[in-house]
Amino acid sequence: MQGQMVIEEPVRLASVLTSSKPNFLPSLTKIVGTLGPKSRSVKVIEGCLNAGMSVARFDFSGFDGTYHQETLDNLRTAVENVNKLCAVMLDTVGPELRICNNNGNPIELKVDGHVTITPDVCREPSAEVLPVNYAGLAETVKKGDTIFLGQYLFTGSETTSVWLEVLETKGPDVICLVKNTATLAGFIFTMHVAQVHINLATLTDIDKKVISTWGSHNNVDFISLSYTRHADDVRELRAFLKTQNLHETQIFAKVENVEGLKHFDEILQEADGIILSRGNLGIDLPPEKVFLFQKSAVHKCNISGKPAIITRVVDSMVENLRPTRAEATDVANAVLDGTDGILLGAETLRGLYPIETIQTVGRICFEAECVYNQGLNFKKIVKHVGEPMSHAESVASSAVRAANKVKAAIIVVFTASGRAARLVAKYRPSVPVVAIVIPRLTKNSLNWTFSGTSQARQCLGVRGVYPILASPNVATSGRATEESGLKLALNHGKSVGLVKPNDQIVVFQKIGDSSVVKIVELGD
Repeated sequence: MQGQMVIEEPVRLASVLTSSKPNFLPSLTKIVGTLGPKSRSVKVIEGCLNAGMSVARFDFSGFDGTYHQETLDNLRTAVENVNKLCAVMLDTVGPELRICNNNGNPIELKVDGHVTITPDVCREPSAEVLPVNYAGLAETVKKGDTIFLGQYLFTGSETTSVWLEVLETKGPDVICLVKNTATLAGFIFTMHVAQVHINLATLTDIDKKVISTWGSHNNVDFISLSYTRHADDVRELRAFLKTQNLHETQIFAKVENVEGLKHFDEILQEADGIILSRGNLGIDLPPEKVFLFQKSAVHKCNISGKPAIITRVVDSMVENLRPTRAEATDVANAVLDGTDGILLGAETLRGLYPIETIQTVGRICFEAECVYNQGLNFKKIVKHVGEPMSHAESVASSAVRAANKVKAAIIVVFTASGRAARLVAKYRPSVPVVAIVIPRLTKNSLNWTFSGTSQARQCLGVRGVYPILASPNVATSGRATEESGLKLALNHGKSVGLVKPNDQIVVFQKIGDSSVVKIVELGD
């Protein structure tokens, strides 16, 4: 993709020399935090929520349902204590190649040594033999292929992850040359074979069991589908979700290898959002190519109005209180590229500073948003949508244009499904979109129920959208709905410092079959 001047020189210099301002919203860019050993107590989760975490991710590749249920119960307590919504994301294991080191003893591999990878999982892992949970590896690889192996899969530190080169195959076994000295520590090591198709299902039986039990019981908001390779992977998961009565759960396709890259356009069309898993992508692709895919993929997500989330940004903060300069720049550039969210994995799962990491990433995102070229990106999206625009696209883009013209403090959107708020966010407004989610009364064969809680939480996966769940009485028809809903938004905005007297507010709402935009001035 062709590079572009994001901002003009005087603005850049002024931004550098101006002190960072404290802000109620750490950033418009959302932060997904992975909860685990260092971030599962109520106190730490409260700190993460106050620091800016919008989505809590539960990774089933390392812990079971009982462990995660305890963590989720703590999250719910923390949410009540700090009075902040937080969405729940279930991350599937997928066709992950794993070596189980049941005794937990460190395994030391020396450069230029030989190691045999075998499908015989009864064998004890050692520096000579590594048993993997895949019987077809010898039929899949060839001499010269590259294999990466580590507890958190090649973090960049050559002392904790190992790079292997395939020398030959003997029956079901694969003989490899060790390319770097490393110590593999922990109970599970993940294996990745660069640019090789692994003949395993994307949605595994283990994943189905987790979704049908833990996922269904907790009515999860998002499922991150690991190793998404084809659009059919997304379609298969969506069909399975319907059998589990998870009709409203959104699917974020996790693209992390060349196979997913080749089918990206079709995957984007089927998924509700995209996660660019740069850890694996950085192995499957040459390092110098990763940024190209990131920019291209995020741009495609932006013009289609679907969230894009970036992973692996501040690895050094697993053990350090500050990121490297390169990492800080990387986060900012991801925001300038147009990413909706930053996903923190090991940084919050097992990192020493989960709260500080979220705060730091939030501050970097905020600074980048201050100089984001909203006008240029607005024009690109409008041009892509083309003419004639649909009624909904026209009104949503008009709401953002009006907010820019009058320098509005916020945009208030009335929505039941969250679609209207996501449509406004598609045009990348430079101010928060406060989504008033109106509960819907639905009926099944047994009783009437109000829906809306899940729709509100799902807005937390979209850049700049901050949901407020209205009470059921707001769901009645008539002018009272508009007045009470707007009052709810303005009162909340004033209480958290988003709006002040004499501010302009842009309101987007549906009246009958029409969508309208109006400008409201907040009185004294």
